[in-house]
Amino acid sequence: MNLMIVDDSALMRAMIRKIVADPSDDVFECADGDEVLAAFKQVNPDYVLMDLQMRNVGGIEATRKLKKEHPGAKIIIISNFREQEFRDEARDAGAISYFTKDDLIRVRQFISK
Repeated sequence: MNLMIVDDSALMRAMIRKIVADPSDDVFECADGDEVLAAFKQVNPDYVLMDLQMRNVGGIEATRKLKKEHPGAKIIIISNFREQEFRDEARDAGAISYFTKDDLIRVRQFISK
């Protein structure tokens, strides 16, 4: 599987990679929404695992822009926020799912289906 992990924390990207990615997966990491927008076409990921809040371009804005350019992109928002309003905003932007960072095991299960 080809995954793109987008988070402004290198430590969090490493944790997501360790928990979600299989050793056989190709993983590309980005530090913010600008990077994912620039790299998506070259990487062509099966899934984009994107943080909600980041410097420069945040996850919701990046999701909207990415879905506009690549309607088939499968974007999963991963955040510390549990509130329904963030889940709704992510869905409205085009994300296929929303998980909290303390539930990364479920992300792996979701993408393995």
